[in-house]
Amino acid sequence: MRLVLVGPPGCGKGTLSAFIVSKYGIPHISTGDIFREHRTKKSELGQKIASYIDKGELVPDELVLDVVFDRLAQPDCAKGFIFDGFPRTIAQAEALQERLAKAGMPLDAVLSFSVPDEVLVRRLVTRRVCPSCNAVYNTEKKPPQVENTCDHCQHELVHRADDHEEVIQSRLDVYRRSTAPLLDYYQGQKLLVNLDGSRGSHEVEKQFEHFVAERGL
Repeated sequence: MRLVLVGPPGCGKGTLSAFIVSKYGIPHISTGDIFREHRTKKSELGQKIASYIDKGELVPDELVLDVVFDRLAQPDCAKGFIFDGFPRTIAQAEALQERLAKAGMPLDAVLSFSVPDEVLVRRLVTRRVCPSCNAVYNTEKKPPQVENTCDHCQHELVHRADDHEEVIQSRLDVYRRSTAPLLDYYQGQKLLVNLDGSRGSHEVEKQFEHFVAERGL
């Protein structure tokens, strides 16, 4: 099962990713995490990445793809993978399609989350995150057992600066502008699958399982 997840902040990508990883045993791949790992190891790829990031420059698409395919070569990707936050542009999407086709690993689907802006804003302003173990809570729908304290590691929860209402609308505007062309591209590739992300995580999981059964994945 080879998937790309696309959606605005607060749409539920992370929750669905965790569900897929747990149930289907395929890894969630984040380019940011891979970059940090290579830089920590000071690998050859890590040194190339650092040469751009340390100068405040964007990592070239070709190098991003080299890093991605180095990760896909690892044994845990044999059954598939989930991309979240990549690709970000049409150029990256086209290059990814080409290299996946050559590797005999074409995408099965690109899952797009549809959620009204007012729902996204409400989710984000009530979201709290543990900076220690990355557990996510919601003060209305999924509060911690002890107020403002992580259930898992007892660290104090934080309200991220970019989860404040005055910042959220700007983030959503940027997302819409940058992602709309990508969705059109994948629609043209007949890969786009729309999920109603406004109905909560359990309903989204049911939609996903219906998609898996329908496609025979």
